[in-house]
Amino acid sequence: MSAAAPLVLPDALAAVVWRGSACGGLGAPSRGAQPSGWAALDAELPGGGWPPGALSEILSPRPALLEWRLLGPALRGVAARGASVLLIGAPQPPYLPGLRQCGIEPAQLLRVQAQTVAERLWVAEQVLDAAGAVLLWLPQAQAAQLRRLHARAAGSEALLFALRPLGARAESSPAPLRVLAQPGADWALQLQVFKRRGAPQPQPLSLHAPPAALDAVLPPRLRPAAAPRPEMDHAVVRIAPAVA
Repeated sequence: MSAAAPLVLPDALAAVVWRGSACGGLGAPSRGAQPSGWAALDAELPGGGWPPGALSEILSPRPALLEWRLLGPALRGVAARGASVLLIGAPQPPYLPGLRQCGIEPAQLLRVQAQTVAERLWVAEQVLDAAGAVLLWLPQAQAAQLRRLHARAAGSEALLFALRPLGARAESSPAPLRVLAQPGADWALQLQVFKRRGAPQPQPLSLHAPPAALDAVLPPRLRPAAAPRPEMDHAVVRIAPAVA
């Protein structure tokens, strides 16, 4: 009996299909993956960075608390290519001088003030082909809505991050990558990649991630001897008061 011919899938479908042979690919560079700027985190991400053309979820205890410290180095890489960064449903306007320090010029940053979940999802679907990265704040979302968004992302080259509350961890999600981010002691970021393609992450990851202005004045006792450093200076992000 002859062996079956390998299954050949269309490119758009192959991009979202995970094969069992990919189990050993953690940290291995993948074409198109955007380095996170943190070597220790890249070692835990399939493909060695944030995946383009796919939905990634970042869960944190409060919106606009940790997103910029975690994603700032990767967004700098996006901006360095001349691509734009879109913010959809951001709870507060970002601090532009801090983003300049991150390497993102105001002209590369667009903020869409969509209110409802349906509006935010619709905007994200429309802009994926024009953006280098999309940050989408979703306090609530149904699995079917996320599934549609993930399928739409497969036809683009953009990084797509859904920023969600901690309670969303118990909810079903089609996102192939889900990361829990929490503040740690001495400005550390505590990360747990609790869903990814491949073997589970054995233990949480701690990144020494103080803002740049604070890092310059930290005493030695607050500097871990072998703390992994990002490949860029951290942005100092301040929340500006909303304008009525």
